[in-house]
Amino acid sequence: MQSIIIVHWSKSTGPEPIIQYPPESKKFPSKDLLLKIWALHELDKESSMIEFVSEKEDEKYISIIQRYEGEIYFLIVVYNPNVKLENIIKEYNDILAIVSKNLIELVNTDKITRAISEAFYTIRDYTKLEKEENLFNFFKDKIKYTILQILRNGIISKAKLSNILRKDYGFSTINIDLLLISFIRENLIVKQSVPGSKECYFLIKDLAYTRIPPIDLPSKPQIEDEITEDYQEKLINFYTNYNCASAIENKTLINFLMDKDNYRLLRKLREKSLSVSDCIDILNNKEDLFNELLEKKFIYEAKGKVFLFSDIRFIKFTPFYVIEKLSKRYKNRQISFNEYITHLKLLTEQYNEDQSLIDYEII
Repeated sequence: MQSIIIVHWSKSTGPEPIIQYPPESKKFPSKDLLLKIWALHELDKESSMIEFVSEKEDEKYISIIQRYEGEIYFLIVVYNPNVKLENIIKEYNDILAIVSKNLIELVNTDKITRAISEAFYTIRDYTKLEKEENLFNFFKDKIKYTILQILRNGIISKAKLSNILRKDYGFSTINIDLLLISFIRENLIVKQSVPGSKECYFLIKDLAYTRIPPIDLPSKPQIEDEITEDYQEKLINFYTNYNCASAIENKTLINFLMDKDNYRLLRKLREKSLSVSDCIDILNNKEDLFNELLEKKFIYEAKGKVFLFSDIRFIKFTPFYVIEKLSKRYKNRQISFNEYITHLKLLTEQYNEDQSLIDYEII
């Protein structure tokens, strides 16, 4: 992804570029090119999103048309020629649609400069990062983590969420819609209005992380019998005494993942065992870090071979704990009956009588 551009369609003069990000990007596309994009929208009025490849094939474009307050705008996303636009549209249609709507609504306000930069990074990161990295951002990004904490108390309106973030946490210039895209896309929340309350958000899936044993345990011919026994015995002892809550509270695991070398080694060891020297190379020759990972039981070493001892995975689960919080808030008249019942239904309809209340998915 190279840039994003907002274009206004004037009935008298045609396409008029308004702003682009990054601002240091090369000049706006030519009027001729913008007219060709407009023509594609005219030919396919059923689709709000079209793709266009320049004749020189040096750039590709996705254009999303938006009508706002009687005016027509386009959000144009510029990509390099190696990108498959059909894959972007298929996988990220929802993000592009939400971002374009949000930006166009801010186009004539003093918030547009910041909003377009946030939109650029929202689109870029989601199409660039892998699933695991996107989940990691819910804990790495201070604002997203704060929002997750607030959502864990149950239903909240968009207005109240913005107010809390501004007054209690000092996040005064944030764009709520862009921030919540990732929550909606990961199916952590749903957005709907209830009688008496507009634009409310409901937490339907929570997110956590924990250590788990490797999916593939070492076996012959990778490892000798006596080493296998030692490995498995240490694995059992570790997880028998492992305190998941404590690890989350003291942020040991998140701090581990924040180190790019640690994360890279973790992913390599998921695939296969490595030599000690290979591990140290991946860790950028940090022998102290290698020894620390051994000590903290993230890796296991025997006879020069290193195996993954403790994987770190994200877990999505139904937050049934919210039901008790909703009951207290309703009794204290902090939420209405409609708000209380709506969130209650969203949570309980996920419950299957044939399954345990512990409903989770390891990512």
